[in-house]
Amino acid sequence: MKDKKLRSNAVTTGVAAAPARSLFRALGLTDEEMERPIVGVVSSFNEIIPGHMNLDKITDAVKAGVRMAGGTPIEVPAIAVCDGIAMGHVGMKYSLVTRDLIADSTEALALAHAFDGLVMIPNCDKNVPGLLMAAARLNIPTIVVSGGPMMAGHVEGKKSSLSTMFEAVGAYKAGTMDEETFRDYECNTCPTCGSCSGMYTANSMNCLTEVLGMGLRGNGTIPAVYSERIRLAKMAGMQIMELIENDIKPRDIMTEDAFINALTMDMALGCSTNSMLHLPAIAHECGVDLDTEVANEISAKTPNLCHLAPAGRTYMEDLNEAGGIYAVMKEIDKLGLLNTDLMTVTGKTIAENIKDAENLDNEIIRDVENPFSKTGGIAVLRGSLAPETAVVKQSAVAPSMLTFEGPARVFDSEEAAQEAIDNGEINEGDVVVIRYVGPKGGPGMPEMLNPTSAIMGMGLGEKVALITDGRFSGATRGACVGHVCPEAAQGGPIALVEDGDMISIDIPNHKLDLLVDEDVLEERKKNFVPKPPNIDTGYLKRYAKLVGDSNKGAVLN
Repeated sequence: MKDKKLRSNAVTTGVAAAPARSLFRALGLTDEEMERPIVGVVSSFNEIIPGHMNLDKITDAVKAGVRMAGGTPIEVPAIAVCDGIAMGHVGMKYSLVTRDLIADSTEALALAHAFDGLVMIPNCDKNVPGLLMAAARLNIPTIVVSGGPMMAGHVEGKKSSLSTMFEAVGAYKAGTMDEETFRDYECNTCPTCGSCSGMYTANSMNCLTEVLGMGLRGNGTIPAVYSERIRLAKMAGMQIMELIENDIKPRDIMTEDAFINALTMDMALGCSTNSMLHLPAIAHECGVDLDTEVANEISAKTPNLCHLAPAGRTYMEDLNEAGGIYAVMKEIDKLGLLNTDLMTVTGKTIAENIKDAENLDNEIIRDVENPFSKTGGIAVLRGSLAPETAVVKQSAVAPSMLTFEGPARVFDSEEAAQEAIDNGEINEGDVVVIRYVGPKGGPGMPEMLNPTSAIMGMGLGEKVALITDGRFSGATRGACVGHVCPEAAQGGPIALVEDGDMISIDIPNHKLDLLVDEDVLEERKKNFVPKPPNIDTGYLKRYAKLVGDSNKGAVLN
């Protein structure tokens, strides 16, 4: 007989469950399968995202692991958007918003079908945090196993990644790259399946899943094309049965201390600024209030040990060969910055997990005595232009741009800014301001990778800054400040900026200021009317009404 404690008893046990059992039989399930714990295998496999095209194989391996350990796996779907394909057109408005669709739909599937446990199989920017949000909300035994990162491309005798492809567009438009070389980039930058090969958002979140304790060792770094990834998936399928047996749940693992660990490792790894949206949103589902301003306090004592693309010329495959996330954690733990007593999906503590980890390449993973910088990869700024905060990936900013002052060039959309950049209308010393692209104003807080890459590709990366109430891709580098809060659509100071206003960026001192007299701003406020969103129908209309501030994770209220 089945254990009475199983959640699936509601649909498999007793006279009242006979109609449900009849439907399970229609699926081909046997009595023996219905007597075992039923595991929802949430797969985001699709044929539009390179990071997901291998997830059918990962899913099959997970199901094999579940069966080997005595469970019954049931595959269910999750959606995903490819940010790279969505970039630069209306599709990017639909990227961040899918995070909540994924969480909501997974909640519905899991509770409607009384699963005993879940194995989440994501691999891209929003479905990793979306599925972690669902795990926290549902709080039933769950483990995450991703599809793994893409191998780096090879162009002009050097490794390359998606960020170099976007920057090649800028170089080609500027006339500094010929058509043959441009074609070489297009054909050879993304050579395999997997999440794009740098420390971009998908890989950042998959790595932080290991840190949070929700994924097994290697979840963030084992390349998608390695057979080791298949073995990892089988182990995840087996391990979910241990979690069900011992009733170890996500909120037992994702505690407040676990999120502080994640922020600490975020700084050490040089993760995407999007982590400053996703970690607070996941924490919110756990009942943890994660104030992003604590990031500066953590950064001040956490050295940046990794410079993966776009910050440097190393890639996820290199980090994997150097020892992976556990090796970085062990290095950071030398400074006593991690709480290593926390439980993880391995059934062991962090201390037990990283005990045997080894740094095999101290150029890929710097020793704490020889970091890339003494402070972490991300900085949170405040000031008269961002009274409630803004975010910058300081590890990807050239030293000469850490402090910068220049006149504003103001645009009310990404498209208008892109046109000006392409037409050569942006000059050395300018501060490009792109507004009305926040969570409400976008709607959907689109990424600004096209403008930032164009600026880099045109050779202006150390001469022009960019500020936005939208966000940046993990592939962005340079003096690019995002998440300006309050956003323009809510009447934040960014809405009052005019062409020629002087703006000061001081990353070391965490300052972002609009150098305009207060009385002038007060006069501008009198005539201010926020622009309405340019999409006011369907899901985006509902999203714009419900979404909260970016500095709180852009969660739906």
